Amino acid sequence: MAFAIFILRLAICILAFPMYLLNFLGLWNWICKKCFPYFLVRLTVMYNEQMASKKRELFSNLQEFVGPSGTLSLLEVGCGTGANFKFYPPECRVTCIDPNPNFEKFLIKSIAENRHLQFERFVVAAGENMHEVADGSVDAVVCTLVLCSVGDPQKLLREVHRVLKPGGAFFFMEHVASEPSTWNYFWQQVLNPAWYLLFDGCNLTRETWKALEQASFSKLKLQHLQAPLSWELVRPHIFGYAVK
Repeated sequence: MAFAIFILRLAICILAFPMYLLNFLGLWNWICKKCFPYFLVRLTVMYNEQMASKKRELFSNLQEFVGPSGTLSLLEVGCGTGANFKFYPPECRVTCIDPNPNFEKFLIKSIAENRHLQFERFVVAAGENMHEVADGSVDAVVCTLVLCSVGDPQKLLREVHRVLKPGGAFFFMEHVASEPSTWNYFWQQVLNPAWYLLFDGCNLTRETWKALEQASFSKLKLQHLQAPLSWELVRPHIFGYAVK
């Protein structure tokens, strides 16, 4: 199997040579940062339609983590276009972080469509370095389809733990590597190098649940599922929450 993966990866790399050349010249990242938000705004509509029930289930107990102020303070890491906003409870105070400043205009649109929320601010920063967010300052952190693309998931989770108030919760929904010895796993391995560039750093083969299990949360509720998505490659998912 390893030899077949190598040959097929080589063939795909040859076909995707222009993309690799642009990446070598340092231009591909610039193109992705400019174009990816336009692609994602369409993709998230489809994803939300197919995953709406699971998202409602995931966020159903957000209110349990409201602090003494009586209003939920929520930080969304890798907020993208604001696709999760409609699932948050009324009067929730939302701060967004994303390393791509080109998402801001899409966030503004999402904010206008979700008047039940109190939008705080948009911070341009990577999830692994959220120094603009104070220690123990938020009731909940949300991260969906983000841990697949960050450079250091463990570092991001340490940052999440730092900014959460004691008893606060981290909510996640991520696509992950498929079961080994399955055809889906085989194609994830084959396509991952090209997929990584094409989808702005997204990894098909990341076993994200292991990072969550190793993080220093006091409680972890994690479920594996086969998401009802059109793309087989990203159907393996995990979702749940972890409590500080």
